[in-house]
Amino acid sequence: MSFGWPDWASLFAHFASLSLLAVGGAITTAPDMHRYLVGEQGWLSNEQFSASIALSQAAPGPNVLFVALLGWNVGLNAAGGPAAGLTAWWMALLGVLVSMSATLLPSSVLTYAATRWAHRNRELRSVRAFKAGMAPIVIALLVATGWLLSAAHDQPARDWPLWLLTAASVLLVWKTRLHLLWLIAAGGCLGAAGLV
Repeated sequence: MSFGWPDWASLFAHFASLSLLAVGGAITTAPDMHRYLVGEQGWLSNEQFSASIALSQAAPGPNVLFVALLGWNVGLNAAGGPAAGLTAWWMALLGVLVSMSATLLPSSVLTYAATRWAHRNRELRSVRAFKAGMAPIVIALLVATGWLLSAAHDQPARDWPLWLLTAASVLLVWKTRLHLLWLIAAGGCLGAAGLV
């Protein structure tokens, strides 16, 4: 496969545009990545694409790891496969760099710029209204997550320590400035000891 700098630029531009559309995480853009990498460009096979997603989802770490594996496979294929030796490994690393930077940079820059703008304009009525409107939504989502995690056992008579821990955590977060990581660590220790 002939693969040059215009191809790397095309890969970067496509992944960068998808980065701005990845509401819900990078995995939501996987269908278009498949269309582009497998169907349109032919840089990956169906098997390589599926294996990249399966491996990244099985591995611990962020959900976006599949993008690195896609870039790795594109670079490896561009060099002629693993049999191409050291050149293949360098091309694979270049694939990781191009795909990950294209995926992470645009959304990170947009978030940084929007946050700075909102901080500079924090006295505007629209910014204050947005922040005031988001606060109850975030709190409701956190409460819903806590409720789902606590209620997942569905045996209240047996799981009263879990409910007690949940209520204590809510009160401590609400009434003190204790860092949340201390509460997570305490919950982990209580769970390891078999108390919840």
